[in-house]
Amino acid sequence: MSEYTASVNEDVVPNGVDNGDAAPPPSGPGLSNVIRKKLMGYVGFANLPNQVHRKSVRKGFQFTTMVVGESGLGKSTLVNTLFNTTLYPAKEPLPPSAERPKTVAIESIGADIEENGVRLHLTVVDTPGFGDFVNNDDSWKPILDNIESRFDSYLEQENRVNRQKIVDNRVHACLYFIQPTGHSLKQIDVEFMRQLHTKVNLIPIIAKADTMTDEEIAAFKARVLSDIEYHNIHIFQAPTYDNEDEETIAEAEEIASKIPFAVVGSDKLVATPDGREVRGRAYPWGVVEVDNEDHCDFVKLRQMLVRTYMEELREYTNDVLYENWRTEKLLGMGVAQDQTVFKEVNPAARMQEERVMHEAKLAKMEAEMKMVFQQKVQEKEAKLKQSEEELYARHKDMKDALEKQRQELEGKKGRIESGRPLTPEKNSTRRKGVFGGR
Repeated sequence: MSEYTASVNEDVVPNGVDNGDAAPPPSGPGLSNVIRKKLMGYVGFANLPNQVHRKSVRKGFQFTTMVVGESGLGKSTLVNTLFNTTLYPAKEPLPPSAERPKTVAIESIGADIEENGVRLHLTVVDTPGFGDFVNNDDSWKPILDNIESRFDSYLEQENRVNRQKIVDNRVHACLYFIQPTGHSLKQIDVEFMRQLHTKVNLIPIIAKADTMTDEEIAAFKARVLSDIEYHNIHIFQAPTYDNEDEETIAEAEEIASKIPFAVVGSDKLVATPDGREVRGRAYPWGVVEVDNEDHCDFVKLRQMLVRTYMEELREYTNDVLYENWRTEKLLGMGVAQDQTVFKEVNPAARMQEERVMHEAKLAKMEAEMKMVFQQKVQEKEAKLKQSEEELYARHKDMKDALEKQRQELEGKKGRIESGRPLTPEKNSTRRKGVFGGR
């Protein structure tokens, strides 16, 4: 009979004490008294993954991917090739006289596809016009606004009273197409990744890899990765988990070694020289097979994006990218998070913390009262000083007036004592009149 292990709260033993077949207790707060025991028979909770699987299949899945790149790099063709269906109709080139759009446009195409009973609602967001202008300043702004508006829509749904039907229209992956120049990233490539790498899972793709040799592709990949590392740009990396088997680890390492993916897209069947019909492109020198790993990295791209890490892309978008944006958004709105609700509180420690906070509050109030008192004293001293200056000025004016009056009186006294009249002008005029009358 196979053995089953479970965590139970019976036969509790302290840490470090042997309990026969009990495994060491797990570490962590609140788990010191939990031990592991062997089950004597089948219980049934090992069927939980199957229950989750049935529920997920019943609900279906939602996935949104965005394709960004200059016109003519094969974005629509690659999306059709990835999901093996015609999501994008054939595009007709615009005539030279046609009017071109002034800004980057955002177009969304949704489709419900099913494979082996699993339903997937796929949304592809296209960005026609990106990088096609002479002046590409802020050409990434409409794309960034679109990603953040989807975050806003999801946050609004979370804040509803009824949250039964939440539609996840957030962008889970962004396929960024790099022109196969063979040199290094252009300035618009670097700036776009710098602006969006904290909002979306970036997956760099070298488009039209059949225009370069294997040596040129290897050198170009090295330059692109060097530029990404130099500018501290975060691109999606396949996660690794503990207790993985060697085959899964080797597969993850192989996928990581192919980034950025050099791909060739084609949804048309061509005949090979050996008589096979494959998806690819026919040239005079041979056939480039899309699904041949020796010809391009398309298989590894589809393996990472769809077959292996689609759920990881959705999970990283929800748990990291969206949560970081949500935190900044709420903090910007003045909503602060009380971290005490996430930790266990010791009553004694809580009382000590409250006492310290109360003392700090009293000290703050005392400091504020002292400051107010000092301010009042300074204001009173300033008023007293002003009054003193005014009284001194009035005293000086009165003293000057009295001194002037004293000098006038002294002058009058001197004239009286010398026998001179106080008003000589009038006396002299009178005498002149008397003598003239004679």
